[in-house]
Amino acid sequence: MDLRNIAIIAHVDHGKTTLVDELLRQSGAFRENQAVAERAMDSNDIERERGITILAKATSVEWKGTRINIVDTPGHADFGGEVERILSMVDGVCLLVDAAEGPMPQTKFVTSKALALGLRPIVVLNKVDKPDAEPDRALNEVFDLFANLGADDDQLDFPHLYASGRAGWADAELDGPRSDLSALFDLIVRHVPKPAQIAHEAEPFRMLATTLSADPFIGRILTGRVESGRVKTGETIKALSRTGERIEQFRVTRIMAFRGLSQTPIDEAVAGDIVTLGGMSKATVADTLCALEVDTALPAQPIDPPTISVTFGINDSPLAGKDGSKVQSRVIRERLMKEAESNVAIRVEDTPGGEAFVVSGRGELQMGVLIENMRREGFELSISRPRVIMREEDGQRLEPIEEAIIDVDDEFTGAVIDKLTGERKGELVEMKPAGVGKTRIVAHVPSRGLIGYHGQFLTDTRGTGVLNRIFHDWAPYKGPIQGRRQGVLISMENGVSVAYALWNLEERGKLFIGAQEQVYEGMIIGEHSRDNDLEVNPLKGKKLTNVRASGSDEAVRLTPPVRMSLEEAIAYIDDDELVEVTPKNIRLRKRFLDPHERKRQAKAAG
Repeated sequence: MDLRNIAIIAHVDHGKTTLVDELLRQSGAFRENQAVAERAMDSNDIERERGITILAKATSVEWKGTRINIVDTPGHADFGGEVERILSMVDGVCLLVDAAEGPMPQTKFVTSKALALGLRPIVVLNKVDKPDAEPDRALNEVFDLFANLGADDDQLDFPHLYASGRAGWADAELDGPRSDLSALFDLIVRHVPKPAQIAHEAEPFRMLATTLSADPFIGRILTGRVESGRVKTGETIKALSRTGERIEQFRVTRIMAFRGLSQTPIDEAVAGDIVTLGGMSKATVADTLCALEVDTALPAQPIDPPTISVTFGINDSPLAGKDGSKVQSRVIRERLMKEAESNVAIRVEDTPGGEAFVVSGRGELQMGVLIENMRREGFELSISRPRVIMREEDGQRLEPIEEAIIDVDDEFTGAVIDKLTGERKGELVEMKPAGVGKTRIVAHVPSRGLIGYHGQFLTDTRGTGVLNRIFHDWAPYKGPIQGRRQGVLISMENGVSVAYALWNLEERGKLFIGAQEQVYEGMIIGEHSRDNDLEVNPLKGKKLTNVRASGSDEAVRLTPPVRMSLEEAIAYIDDDELVEVTPKNIRLRKRFLDPHERKRQAKAAG
């Protein structure tokens, strides 16, 4: 059967997974009476809840005698490690762009990787049926983006289609029949080249492992594209590391190919196809699976280095062990090492004491998803504030700079520019009208300056602003950046919070807890209205007497507390604070110090 391998690229919420749903449906991958969930490719719980793609996943459709392997790539740069590996498996890319928003930062990140590999793109302008769609402007912006990313003449001469993924149509002309996606299927078959690996079918078997997962029945399984030769079930092959060292020799127990949403066992895999192999016990991502006579490993795509690090430690608060079942440092370390093995964008290092682990990755969202997965598995953790990873080059200290692309209402542009360029040491690159009373701001800001900024940004723009960011470059260290301005309210007692006490504390600042919640000494229960920390007693009840007076005993009415998400909590804390994460709760607290250290600090503070 004729074969094509293609990846779909898009920014978050530009309709990529919805379009894949329609491609599967119109190609006959589903039975007519088959119940299929919306966004079928988002199989992970967190993906469904947040509406984003985190893990790259492959599927396969048949169109007029051609099998098309489609890879759904993550749209967020924090999960770029998935993208960099997955693009090595395909021969073409389909770039999906919202006709109203145009190309966005995450589009730019993945597209730059695809163009560098020499892949020829197909551009699909999605959501052209929206009232604010401007497909011609979006098309011009895509061309400019390609030119800025150094695309060659073949890549700049890209075909484009107008489409609506939700309505299930794509046409070469804006005023086309709008009936189905056949124009997109035909264009993929016509424009994307056949896998070059097919020509190497007579050579010994070689395959580069791209993704790692586990099956409850098969065990460890690796997915990748067969680069040469063929392999049969039951055949004995070996695994080589990136440097060509032999890792293990094993028998292939299962070969599976993508057929629609499921994987089907097949007897033989041939060059050019994307398949999953089972039977190995040690081989991992970026290793070469090959015939016994092969001695050289396949080159693996280099992965961009991490830009932030977070310290994961055991939960040592007074409430430790009440919610979760996995609380020991040994268990936490095993889980983190398992994650680092399958996710090449994450690095894990032990700290000298062995009780905490420094986890380095791409961004706050990537860390947040890892922590969320762990808490759902029953782990209890304490998480430090993210720290930016610096570099030394020619004796100069360099820090990562991010490109922030911001869409805000015209009235809020002054406040946003002042915060980014003043307090956070950013540089304004571009500012232009984005239509309908909005302005688009492009700024280069140190990564340190954007940690914890999102909450303040939403406050400054009354919740209407949209902030997207992506790694831009390394630049000389720009000096200290002021952190959080407000202090915090810290509990000075252990017990259960009382409504009367919280009611009296409301004038001191915003509260993070409600009545009848467990608190302990050192736990952060709110944000102080001033810049200093304040120890308070949330357990203090009302003194009762026998005297009653009209109006003195009215019911206490509390303002609803501020409930932070995991990412907001991690970004909010200061260097001397931690986030306590359990399966049921997210709490903030001060780092616990031994009594001698507390006395020393108190003495130093006068």
